[in-house]
Amino acid sequence: MAFSVRRGVVVCAVTVLVAVSGCGESGPTAAEAGETLKKHITELMEESHVLDVRITDPGGRDIPCGEGKAKRTFAATARDSAPQSDPDGLNTFMVGALSSVAPYRIVEDRGRAAPIRLANDEYKTIIILASPANGQYLVRGETQCLPTA
Repeated sequence: MAFSVRRGVVVCAVTVLVAVSGCGESGPTAAEAGETLKKHITELMEESHVLDVRITDPGGRDIPCGEGKAKRTFAATARDSAPQSDPDGLNTFMVGALSSVAPYRIVEDRGRAAPIRLANDEYKTIIILASPANGQYLVRGETQCLPTA
């Protein structure tokens, strides 16, 4: 059930993206995509009204991936106001909340409380939603390998 709800939310978000996107430019730099990633994760935490947000990876630095390209990362943890909330339900909740922040598509969802990997092709960002235990959120992300300038 949670899997099909997540899939439906993402289909709606992708439909909106296709409807509003125009012809793209050459794409963002690693620094630009890194700032967007940070913004998306921060807005996701705000939209979700989670408690005790802790930045575990502040990002802000290039991680070389060869050929003059780099990627950036960002991560945070938080807790839910209901400590008994199960990991699969928390992941489903976060997918829904993310759809109101930016249009991401599910790349990998194995269900059963496994991490959910989502991507945004326009911003060249990837977000992984996980819940390591009841009432706990873990959101981490990275950009694709992008030009540094």
